[in-house]
Amino acid sequence: MSALLSTRALSRSFGGLRAVHEVDLDLGPGEVRALIGPNGAGKTTFVSMLIGRVAPSSGRVLFDGQDITRRPAHARVRLGLAYTFQITSVFARLPVAENVALAARRRLGRDRAAVAAEVARTLGRVGLTGREKIAAADLSYGHQRLLELAMGLAQAPRLLILDEPTQGLSEPEIETFKALVRTLAGETAILLIEHNMGVVMELADRITVLDAGVVLAEGAPAAIRADARVQAAYLGTAADA
Repeated sequence: MSALLSTRALSRSFGGLRAVHEVDLDLGPGEVRALIGPNGAGKTTFVSMLIGRVAPSSGRVLFDGQDITRRPAHARVRLGLAYTFQITSVFARLPVAENVALAARRRLGRDRAAVAAEVARTLGRVGLTGREKIAAADLSYGHQRLLELAMGLAQAPRLLILDEPTQGLSEPEIETFKALVRTLAGETAILLIEHNMGVVMELADRITVLDAGVVLAEGAPAAIRADARVQAAYLGTAADA
């Protein structure tokens, strides 16, 4: 099966600091891939290159066989790549439903009935039914994260990049999130950047571990859990992107 997303020798340096160095990654259609690593591992820089926020110093990013290395972020969205931020990026003054509608209109245009149906469906998937008229700013932090996820899903992405999606969620909300990811499996590829190792080990098909900007290990959850190098570099410690 051909990869949906590939990177080849993807690198980024800031002055004399090597943030990411020659990372190769292949993510297949419908795959749930976790990206983990200690503080300063290069996860945020790597993802920023995937979505077009940071230009690589060298290397390539390919999406469905197309070289998108120099394409702007909005062009990547049109190809089917959606990203949810580590820090919420909702439109605070707008109602919940309108936040999702804005995302849905990118795909569905001005078809009001289709947009309304997508809003209702997506809010139901993330557990926010009944909060449609509440201003996004009045939601709890955890519910803002779920709203941001709904905005990503409303675009029907082929690849959904989730940056610390369970941060700020209660245990019941984390369970809702895990159930949602399971329903998405096969429907869309997911790249999960997550500090909650229970979530990672339960949901990921494969895990890529970054350390000091390079790939330290890659494999199935059981293999990663047993890898002595990963244990020494990361597992058992708290980490953010």
